[in-house]
Amino acid sequence: MAVVEELLRAESDKTISFGNHSLAAKAKLEDYEHGGNLYKVKTFKELTKLEKNGMFAYESEPGTSVNHFEETENGLTFKVEGDEDAQITVGLEEDTAYTVYVNGANVGEMKTNLSGKLSISVELANVGEVEVKIVK
Repeated sequence: MAVVEELLRAESDKTISFGNHSLAAKAKLEDYEHGGNLYKVKTFKELTKLEKNGMFAYESEPGTSVNHFEETENGLTFKVEGDEDAQITVGLEEDTAYTVYVNGANVGEMKTNLSGKLSISVELANVGEVEVKIVK
């Protein structure tokens, strides 16, 4: 997996890829249309943030590169890469329990807060690509 040079792109499997954790300076792309939705991404080595239709969708500290990000009725899946371990926050349904899987391993059930945010820590340093699946 590699950084997303164009900051945000549509994939052939109807998912999106975004973020570039190797950028030294902030970069952003706004009003990217995909699947009837408008996306905005801000990214660089310290932060990656994605908004969908003006609403929070994803944020990582430090910055990450995300591939094949897909939202479904039951949660979301994506592959993530970064130079350092990352704190990732995603926007889901509010006050709902989800089971989180990292590289296929169940890391437990977590509940979103009243704003629908769920935060997880992912070990990325010297690991390469990590698959994250969050299921209702």
